[in-house]
Amino acid sequence: MAFELPALPYATDALEPHIDKQTMEIHHDKHHQAYVTNLNKALEGKPEATHSIDDIVKNISKFPAPVRNNGGGHYNHSLFWEVMGHGKGGEPTGELAEAIKSAFGSFADFKTKFAEAGATRFGSGWAWLSVGADHKLVVSSTPNQDNPLMDIAEVKGTPILGMDVWEHAYYLKYQNKRPDYIAAFWNVVNWDAVAERFKKAQA
Repeated sequence: MAFELPALPYATDALEPHIDKQTMEIHHDKHHQAYVTNLNKALEGKPEATHSIDDIVKNISKFPAPVRNNGGGHYNHSLFWEVMGHGKGGEPTGELAEAIKSAFGSFADFKTKFAEAGATRFGSGWAWLSVGADHKLVVSSTPNQDNPLMDIAEVKGTPILGMDVWEHAYYLKYQNKRPDYIAAFWNVVNWDAVAERFKKAQA
């Protein structure tokens, strides 16, 4: 089975005014679709074409650059759409909130650390909140379409929150003001979805 572009779990204008409709349409329908199309081309005729995207990403060192770039792009964006939502934002609750407090001191300190990871990533890339092998939360950033699940990642873990800091994620609305986009991102984080990923990563 070839990989397919997942549908957005909300309308393209649902994240307004924080993330605009046109950016969402181009980002999902064009950029993410291109990653899926090129990933399928790169895996065509290979036995790994039937593997899950998680398995491919976990063993990415065994694959050529086109699979790393496009497989990462597909995995990262699939997560990205799911951890955002209309009328979201605020703060996490329950076990996730406690884990964030334990790892970073406070939710405010976590936000600062995560924002710094996104703002200081040179060029294109991502900021991540992941669950490490020790079950503790860690913030990191990766270049291009890499992610912490990859066996080549500098900081490894299971991603539960990702923020795209490629220019195509924000340039139409925020131009070169990446920190403004990062500040707006907190208004659309779906903490219920992040908490669900946290729970699965702890299993």
